[in-house]
Amino acid sequence: MSSDAVISVHDVSKRFGGLMAVKNCSLSVERGSITGLIGPNGAGKSTLFNMVAGNFAPTSGKIIFDGQDITGLKPHQLFKLGMLRTFQIAHEFSNMTALENLMMVPGDQPGESLGTLWFRPSIARAREIEVKQKALDVIDFLKLGHVKDELAGNLSGGQKKLLELGRTMMVDAKVVLLDEVAAGVNKTLLNDLAANIERMNSELGYTFFVIEHDMDLIARLCDPVIVMAQGEVIAKGTMEELRANPMIVEAYFGGPVEAVQ
Repeated sequence: MSSDAVISVHDVSKRFGGLMAVKNCSLSVERGSITGLIGPNGAGKSTLFNMVAGNFAPTSGKIIFDGQDITGLKPHQLFKLGMLRTFQIAHEFSNMTALENLMMVPGDQPGESLGTLWFRPSIARAREIEVKQKALDVIDFLKLGHVKDELAGNLSGGQKKLLELGRTMMVDAKVVLLDEVAAGVNKTLLNDLAANIERMNSELGYTFFVIEHDMDLIARLCDPVIVMAQGEVIAKGTMEELRANPMIVEAYFGGPVEAVQ
């Protein structure tokens, strides 16, 4: 494991009844990287990803995040530590505007306290102004200004994915877990989405851990790429290196090298 790994997975396994979905997996996500996780259906990648995200607790092994043991912690606990996840199907508040969706993200806002609203309203107002400005900055960064006052439920699939990405920027996440970000997104908006992920990584220093079936997107964004098969990590490298490895091609694609080109 690297000394600069922000996520370290140590000998993690997950059993569902008689099925061992993940077997003694170890991997790391380097701080400042965009790390991809790929594998065929049934490889265990979604199960492993869900354990890192706090949706499943490992049967054995441990997961370290930014130096802290987070094994078994829930998603809301990981949120407070700076690990956020986007979903294959966007989870927007449909009847709120895009701007309001972003403003909902930061926790422990003074305006949520009835006592503060009554007795110290200036504090609540000042924080609301601060949060709104942050949301406007995020909308500007993502080039969503033309839909900031549109109900989120009316946005396109790609715009909803951009909005989810924006949510992670509202709390300056240490790591963003991207779950099938390309699903349901047209090519034009997917290019915008990928460009924003690259900008967040290069300009703002965000670390991403990506699970994705779109190999072109993985090749564009991710270095390194981790490959799983039959519940185990079998390789790690650049997409170019993996495509050139006949053993990996056979394990992942069950076919000749041409299948991944």
